[in-house]
This record gives sequence, structure tokens and C-alpha cells, in this order.
Amino acid sequence: MKVRVFVYLKKGVLDPQGKAVEHALHSLGFNNASDVRISRVVDLHIKTTEAEEAKKQGEKMARALLANEVIEDFYVEVSA
Repeated sequence: MKVRVFVYLKKGVLDPQGKAVEHALHSLGFNNASDVRISRVVDLHIKTTEAEEAKKQGEKMARALLANEVIEDFYVEVSA
């Protein structure tokens, strides 16, 4: 099963990389861009035929390594 883990900063946590990208977009004339936030996507292949098991494993991996739950949230998507 293909597992995709989306990791993003919690609301209220400063995102200096997002601010830098927002500033760069404005300097390029994209003045309507605002509240830019940078996230990560981690794609995995988990050897199971059970979607629920793949999702559980993805969540376990996110909690163990992929996300810092003090400042980040995550969600997991599973597809065949």
C-alpha cells in the first residue's frame, strides 16, 4: 500500500521559511500571496494489503520519527 504522510507546523508556530517564501513571492509581484506555510510530504510503501493496517503503521512512523509532535501535526493518506 502507498502511504503518504503530510507533516505541517501547528497553528501559532512561527514559520520563518514560509515568511521568506512569502517575501520572495511579493518581490516577484505575487502580492496576493499571504500566510504562506511550508509543509513536508513523506511517501512510503508499506507491505500489506490492509489499508487500515497501512494507515496505523504510517501514523506510528510519524509519531516515532517523521513529525515532532511538540510543534507539528500530521495526517496520513493510504492508497493502493
